Amino acid sequence: MSIRNKYEDELLQVSGKLIKMCRATELAIENSINALVNRDSEMSKEVIAEDKTIDNMEHDIEQDCLKILLMEHPVAGDFRDVSAALKMITDLERIADQAADISEIALSFGDEEFIKEPEHIMLMAKLAIGMVKDGVQSYINRDLELALSLDRRDDRVDMLFETVKNDLVELIKQSAKNADQAILFMMIAKYLERIADHAVNIGEWVEYAVTGKHKIG
Repeated sequence: MSIRNKYEDELLQVSGKLIKMCRATELAIENSINALVNRDSEMSKEVIAEDKTIDNMEHDIEQDCLKILLMEHPVAGDFRDVSAALKMITDLERIADQAADISEIALSFGDEEFIKEPEHIMLMAKLAIGMVKDGVQSYINRDLELALSLDRRDDRVDMLFETVKNDLVELIKQSAKNADQAILFMMIAKYLERIADHAVNIGEWVEYAVTGKHKIG
């Protein structure tokens, strides 16, 4: 096998593992919100436990990427591919951490009736999951247009966050008894906003892999 073919084979293996890590991360977000909505404490605990598996996936991919960088002496474009993958798994791992954090918060609600149905939070989660999926898919397919679309889609998540925040402020004004749950819902919405931001980061690393340009700040 030529050096070039060996490199391409190793990068293909990394891409396959990256897809699996992305799917596990998407599922963690989805399950964390389903556990909240359905008051499913066991599912919340499963998401928290699964975070360790995703951590292990990150470590495995990181080792593969470092091996490629050290052993294969990639040219500039190849170096960007591997470097982008390294950065992306860091974002995916942090997203999984935030899904676990959402699950921990979900457990805090207990059996209390919600002060408000979390329909906007559910929509934030749906949008964020789609962004994470498309971010990784844009890397696999070298789809620069899809990667660049994530920044625009993040604006919609930010708008929903403001809606959630404003609704919760009004509920606190109506009754101080709503404050405890309002804070929990606000924390969940903030984590979802951060997840969307990480998806944008992934898109920016795809842009770097494809063009060699990376946004600063």
